[in-house]
Amino acid sequence: MMEKLSVVIITYNEEKNIARCIDSVKTLADEILILDSNSNDNTVAIAESRGAIVKQESFKGFIQMKNRAVQLADNDYILSLDADEALDPVLADSIRKVKENFTFQAYRMNRCTNYCGQFIMHGTWYPDKKIRLFDRRIAHWGGINPHDKIDLKENITAEQLRGDILHYSYYSIAEHVAQNNKFSTIAAESLFTNGKRTRLLNIIINPLWAFIQSYFIKAGILDGLFGFVIAIQISHMTFLKHIKLYLLWKSSK
Repeated sequence: MMEKLSVVIITYNEEKNIARCIDSVKTLADEILILDSNSNDNTVAIAESRGAIVKQESFKGFIQMKNRAVQLADNDYILSLDADEALDPVLADSIRKVKENFTFQAYRMNRCTNYCGQFIMHGTWYPDKKIRLFDRRIAHWGGINPHDKIDLKENITAEQLRGDILHYSYYSIAEHVAQNNKFSTIAAESLFTNGKRTRLLNIIINPLWAFIQSYFIKAGILDGLFGFVIAIQISHMTFLKHIKLYLLWKSSK
């Protein structure tokens, strides 16, 4: 008997993205479950109009919400997506084929980010390999907020699938700057809570290394102007995270 598949998505004010995400999985999902953090836009109405089941709970952190969404699903095999993501046709077909007979308990796929209307094909953003299809009995969301990742039980290997998750990240540079500020605060607070420290040297060296790695080593230069913008933004995010962590430790003494 073919294994059933639940697609789970966490949302908060995602009215401009959620329809695209749901539409990309409708032909392969046996259940589409949305865990919404009390959106005040049309996210819930749009999701329900496309046949998704919507649950609402207050936001407790990205990792916590994603694990909760997995827990609420009816089926053991889970495809976990963010609201600003969608499957390209090649990946949707790959998932449809493995669903006929799951020979692995976890599957990895590339993620390709659309930045201000341009898909980014180089730098540290591509191929951005993610485990997103898995048997929930051997996997859970871990990492440090806001950078979540799937952790597998020991000796479980993930199979690579053809095709890409299309990630519609930022519609403007202003959005990216605002997100850097928000996510660097979350990251610094999470690191501080976990006892992680940084030094003044890290505040200087780590952002510089982040730029060099993204723009030169990973060939972000081949993405033109936006490749340069992204490398600068990655460097800026790294700087903000380290300076905020440093100041948290300084103020705690």
